[in-house]
Amino acid sequence: MERSLLSPLALFVTVARLRSFRAAGRETGLSPSAVSHAVASLEGTLGVRLLHRTTRSVSPTADGAALLERVGPALSEISEAVLAAGALVGEPAGSLNVNLSRSAYEIVVLPRLAGFRAAHAHITLDLTLDDGLADVASKGFDAGIRLRESIEQDMIRVPASPPLSLAVVASPAYLAAHGKPVSPGDLTAHDGIVRRFDTGPIYRWEFEVDGQPVVALPKPAIVVNDTQAGVAAALAGLGITMAMLPQVASLIEDGSLVRLLEDCSPEFEGFGIYFPSRRQMRPALRAFIDHFRL
Repeated sequence: MERSLLSPLALFVTVARLRSFRAAGRETGLSPSAVSHAVASLEGTLGVRLLHRTTRSVSPTADGAALLERVGPALSEISEAVLAAGALVGEPAGSLNVNLSRSAYEIVVLPRLAGFRAAHAHITLDLTLDDGLADVASKGFDAGIRLRESIEQDMIRVPASPPLSLAVVASPAYLAAHGKPVSPGDLTAHDGIVRRFDTGPIYRWEFEVDGQPVVALPKPAIVVNDTQAGVAAALAGLGITMAMLPQVASLIEDGSLVRLLEDCSPEFEGFGIYFPSRRQMRPALRAFIDHFRL
């Protein structure tokens, strides 16, 4: 293979992964037009069209997908080898793409982020926050952080937090006006600030009574897709909501919120960092795991 093809091949893989010339330009430091020209030149050299282009999206053609399947892993191996070699004489460096839930960011990453930056100033953390369960391998992420119970079994998992519990909370003003539920069944008489996940369904609150799982939900008065939005509404006295305990612990401690049904709220597995393989792990990923693991 001509060595001159390595650079445009790498740009093609980046465009195909990000589905955007503009995003590929941001990642590589090139202009979108330079990236587009390089890929077009590669197509001309190979004599095949590699990408479908519209005004809104970019996607691989059948020929492009076949090339990507063969070339993508090889270029990744080259990149990892270069980074690993460089790590022998310097600090871990480069961009690290991590997909994580909003709650994982708040509970696992944010409290330890300043320490990571101080220790690894040459690593750029590219964090994508969403509450779906991302397939990090196919989406181009180096790793993800989710609740360990939800991570696919074929992923390598590293604990990133101790066991957690959910906390049902309401403001003192709301409870003074509406009373306090003493069992999960009492919730149906109360206004709820409930959570709709990005995948669509409203989360039904899970409890344990006499060793048996119980599912209950207050009347959905307000539906949000973000825990902190629900907590803010609860602070305003608009109803009862649920969050992971670390997200509201300080508000419970200072009396802004009152924890309810604590005896019915069991612990569950905490967060885990997950990634597809340990083989030739990038130094930046190793540094991330070592810093944020439990």
